[in-house]
Amino acid sequence: MDLTRSLATCGMFVLASATQLSAQSPGCDTVCLEEIGDQYRAAYLARDPKQAPISDSVRYTENNVEMPFPEGTWDTVTAEGGPALTLSDPVLGSVAIFTPIKQREIEGYLAVRLKVENRQITEIEHIVSTKRTLSGPTTPIEDHAKYVLDPIIAQVAPPNERVSRDKLIAHAHGYFDTLQKNDGQIKGTCFHDYAIRRENGRLFTDIGPAFGAGRYAFNDRVRREIVLVDEARQIAMARGFIDHKGVLDEYKLTDGTNRRSGFREPQTWAFLEMFKVKDGCIASVVATFYQSSYFQRSPWTVGPDRTSAQ
Repeated sequence: MDLTRSLATCGMFVLASATQLSAQSPGCDTVCLEEIGDQYRAAYLARDPKQAPISDSVRYTENNVEMPFPEGTWDTVTAEGGPALTLSDPVLGSVAIFTPIKQREIEGYLAVRLKVENRQITEIEHIVSTKRTLSGPTTPIEDHAKYVLDPIIAQVAPPNERVSRDKLIAHAHGYFDTLQKNDGQIKGTCFHDYAIRRENGRLFTDIGPAFGAGRYAFNDRVRREIVLVDEARQIAMARGFIDHKGVLDEYKLTDGTNRRSGFREPQTWAFLEMFKVKDGCIASVVATFYQSSYFQRSPWTVGPDRTSAQ
C-alpha cells in the first residue's frame, strides 16, 4: 500500500474513534483552551487548585493511577525548569502541556492532558518522569540545563499548507507501527532528514536512520490512542505503552550488525507523545515516559487496546 493510501485509511479509522471521545467544549476555541491551560499551569505551580477552573467532580490520574484531586505532584512541585509547550484541540475540547518541572532538587518532565467542558476542566491526566521513576535498560532523561524546546513545534502552519486532521492522526499511527517490531520498514509515515526527537528532554537526531536500521526490534507491542490533534500547529498527540516481553535475545540490524536486546524480562514504558508534521512528514517529536508495571493499562482507555492503525 502506498503512503497516501495508508495515511488515508489509517486516518479514517482513527478519526471515527476520536469522534467517539469528543464532547466539544461549546464556545471554547483555541485561545480559550490555551488560556485555561495557562491557568492550570499557574495553579499547579502554586499548588492552589482555586487558580484554575477545575470542576468539583474532576477525574484525575498521575502515571496511570487514578487518585483523589489534588494529590501526587500537586503536593510536591516547586518550579518549572524550562519553557513549556501548550497544545489545543477545540474538536475534542482538549489541552496538552509538556514542561520540565522541579520537585525541590528533583528534576523531571511533565506531560498533561486536560479535558475542558463548558469552560471547566473535567479530566486531568499527568505523565511524570524523573530519574527516580526510570529504570531498566538505558533510559534517556536530560538535565534541565540542557533542555531546549524545538522552535518548529510551536509554529502555526498557514491554512493552505496544512494536512487534514485524519492525516495527522495517521502519521502518529505510522510512527507507532514502525516502532512496533521494528524491522527497518517505515510504515505509514515519513521523516525529514532534520527531524529530531526529545524523550524526557534528551535529544535524538537520528529518527529515520534508527528506524531504517531496525534498532528497535525488541518493541513487541505499542498500545496507543490519539488524544489530541492541534490542527493549527499540525500536531497529533497520543497516550500509550511500549511493551517488551523480554523474549528476544540476539537480533540483526538491517546492515547485518549483531545486536543483543537490553530487555531481559517483561517491561513496559508508559508515555504521552506528540508528533509535529511539516511539509508532509514528521519533523519533531516530544515524549514524556516512565517505567510502568508490565502490561499496565490506562484508566482512560475504553475497550480493547489498539496495537495497529488498521
